[in-house]
Amino acid sequence: MASEPLRTRNIHSAFTRLPVVDVSGLFSADQARRRETALQLGSAAKDAGFLYITGHGVPQTLIDSLLARTREYFAQPLQDKMRHYIGHSSNHSGYVPEGEEQFGSGVIDHKEAYDVGFDLHPREERRPMLGPNQWADMPGFQEDVKAYYDAVLALGNQLFKGFALALGLPEDAFSRYVTTPPSQLRLIHYPFNPEAADRPGIGAHTDYECFTILLPTAPGLEVLNGAGEWIDVPLVEGAFVINIGDMLEVLSNGMYVATSHRVRKVAGERYAFPLFCACDYDTVIAPVTELLSEAEPARYEPVRCGDHLFAQTVQTFGYLKRRLESGDLTMPDGARGLASFGHPGRKQGEPA
Repeated sequence: MASEPLRTRNIHSAFTRLPVVDVSGLFSADQARRRETALQLGSAAKDAGFLYITGHGVPQTLIDSLLARTREYFAQPLQDKMRHYIGHSSNHSGYVPEGEEQFGSGVIDHKEAYDVGFDLHPREERRPMLGPNQWADMPGFQEDVKAYYDAVLALGNQLFKGFALALGLPEDAFSRYVTTPPSQLRLIHYPFNPEAADRPGIGAHTDYECFTILLPTAPGLEVLNGAGEWIDVPLVEGAFVINIGDMLEVLSNGMYVATSHRVRKVAGERYAFPLFCACDYDTVIAPVTELLSEAEPARYEPVRCGDHLFAQTVQTFGYLKRRLESGDLTMPDGARGLASFGHPGRKQGEPA
């Protein structure tokens, strides 16, 4: 197990609501406008590690089609959904039944999901988390889900450029390493059952990748602020929710910090669509040299992007845990335990 990172220099504020950033300027031909928008993006990321973005340019028609296909898929009987069980795939794609995924607490999340990734077919480029998707055979499912995936992945590329500019780096400092990334889209269904035990929709965690672009359909998300308080994230019409993940925390040398978040027990049926934006699988993630100095040394050891993602996933999903126990797979060298990044938030009155 790799050594724990040094304490990061950025501590989130005791925010009570998430900042909102209009990112339309990131698409401008005017470099000054792109930089101005990027600074707003970076300021929000430093303050909370979570923010809303508007002006993203993703058509509502793609969102509507995605939601319609998702509802149709999850309405099927369990035995039909299990035909696409994620354990049948070679690249971690497919249906995730309730109880398959568990975070460090061991509590079973009250949700089901369908995971897809970058649909990569050349055999020589495949990795444990990267290859051809296992698509459900429902008419229109692949077409509508992939159309949304491609649009939001393109938005992610603009955000990579924005974060680079916000850190004073060349605009392509990160995006040059995003060509065939193991960036996963999850279609998550939180069913409502008033008779169910008081289980969370999803337990507290940080995200493994660089950042997440989330589309929720109902309230339920909570994030941990710098004072150790859980803050509700209400819906904002037309907005995505963005949060910093482990890999951008490393790249920024702790300027941006992954924020712990969870989904409480839902008060009604809820869907959520997070796209986890990563760099290419073989990219070595380490603090960017331009951000380092004698006063600000590297606070994290290098980690291979895909290996970190794979190691965290193995520790979370039941079918991969079973493969690990049977010797059918091995953990990557230097694999970290769950929740190795971010900070838990300090209690009020506790020193920073």
